Amino acid sequence: MHRATNRRALQLADQMLQVLSQILVEEVEDPALHLLTFTGVRLNRDLSIAEVLFTHIQGREVEKRSLEGLARAKGFLRLRLGQELRLRAVPDLRFTWDIFLEEMVYDPPAAPHC
Repeated sequence: MHRATNRRALQLADQMLQVLSQILVEEVEDPALHLLTFTGVRLNRDLSIAEVLFTHIQGREVEKRSLEGLARAKGFLRLRLGQELRLRAVPDLRFTWDIFLEEMVYDPPAAPHC
């Protein structure tokens, strides 16, 4: 996926993250999504696909269950996202486990050699 880097796409991604997070907390009742956190949104160049990054407080053990819950909630999330942001075309949501924190904890940067 070629990521969008223009200002409009970055602003839309930020708005989508805020709205999706709010919907997740206030409206989604699936127990599989309890304690799940959206950590980022990346849009492709034509804004037709949104890669939604997520993590869970229980770690990678619940990734599969979380993905199944997100697949069940995908239509609802897209509907509510379109309503809240008044989008003509709502991007397809693709959910991906966010490995950024894991990489920071398990693969710290190498110390500079003096």
